[in-house]
Amino acid sequence: MTYLNLMNNVLRRLREEETTSVTSTTYVKMVGDFINDAKKLVEEATDWSALRETLIVTTTASDNSYSLTGGGDNVKVMCVLNDTSNLFMDYQTKDWFNEQLYISSAAEGTPRYYTYNGLDSSGDTEVLVGPTPDGVYSLRFDVIKRQADLSANTDSLLVPSQPVVHLAVALLARERGETGGTSTAEYFAIADKFLSDAIAIDAAKHPEEMVFRTI
Repeated sequence: MTYLNLMNNVLRRLREEETTSVTSTTYVKMVGDFINDAKKLVEEATDWSALRETLIVTTTASDNSYSLTGGGDNVKVMCVLNDTSNLFMDYQTKDWFNEQLYISSAAEGTPRYYTYNGLDSSGDTEVLVGPTPDGVYSLRFDVIKRQADLSANTDSLLVPSQPVVHLAVALLARERGETGGTSTAEYFAIADKFLSDAIAIDAAKHPEEMVFRTI
């Protein structure tokens, strides 16, 4: 669903006139802010299939710091694979990396571990890989990458639309203090129902993630 479609879905439910542009009036812009707030809340609710993406990192010799370009500061790493060496990479703590780099002065080699290292100048998440690569390796980071705020009429929403629409309506109804028949609490309950149903449908696509396994 496009941003304009979302906007008009929300406006109709608030008994407001539809719009032809998501920036047509100050009120419409405010509705857009609440739609993006609702989108963020829905995105954070689960690891949506639609937000899953693979980011490729290509290493260079003697460099252990890399950016997950385009991932932003809210990316979630699900799995890391050293595609060149055909092995899965495991998470390690920053203390482990500090010990390897500054205390034991470990030799360069095949990357087998990763950890987080803040943000780069573009606001993307940085990772350290270890051992420090001794050459070129292709590393596959399977991530949950949250979508940027919707801003143009034709921007398409990635997560399910119904929870976003109804949560935005609930937030806007609370903001203006009246809803013309339906209470704010009822709107939030409706939004929660749509969200829980959408999560259940999406979770069925990844049943292995719903099973707790001990090591």
